[in-house]
Formats: sequence, C-alpha cells, structure tokens
Amino acid sequence: MKKFTLLFFIVVLVTLTTQAQIIKTSLTLTVRDELGNTVEGATVKIFEKEADYTAEKNAAAEGMTDAKGIVKFKNLKAIAYYILARKDDKDNAGGGEQTGKLEEKRFNKATVVIQ
Repeated sequence: MKKFTLLFFIVVLVTLTTQAQIIKTSLTLTVRDELGNTVEGATVKIFEKEADYTAEKNAAAEGMTDAKGIVKFKNLKAIAYYILARKDDKDNAGGGEQTGKLEEKRFNKATVVIQ
C-alpha cells in the first residue's frame, strides 16, 4: 500500500509540474530577399504601434537573423506587431508590414520580404 501511495504522489507531482510550465507567446520571423533567399544578418525590429513603426522608435523587441534568416522573439503580448527588417540598402520600410494577431501562449511564425 505504501508503494502505491508513493507512486500516486509521484504521478500527481509530475502532472502538476508539467501543467505549471507556461508557454510564453513567441514569434519566429524569417527574412527573405526579393528572390526568396533567406537573409543572414538582417536587423529586425517589431513595434506595437504604427506611429512607433513609422518613426522607428520604441521597438517592442529587436534582433538579428541567423544563418537561416531566422530571428526569434519571446515573451510577447498576443497582439499584432509592425515589422521593420533591414540589411544594407534593402528593407521593407514604408509598407506598414504587420503580423496577424499573435496567438497567446503559442509559437507564432511569419515571413517578411526585403527589397
């Protein structure tokens, strides 16, 4: 009986611990050029408000793409973000590019093209 009680306690503890782990809202962006190639070393900023995007200030987060053209942002609000991606003389500025509303506590993905 003691073994059963101990086993039951362990199962309950593992279950509660697993449920306590909270997935944060995140966004994985892939940056591509006009030919569809991924772009390494692009600076990417995301903005909550269109005015901040237009003025290029108060970025909610920023990062740089890796060798696969990917940048990841974690711990975000579940809202739509304006995206500004830039490398050398190529960017997506002026297009008002925006993600859809991010799904809360999910891994969201989007692609942006720079020209």
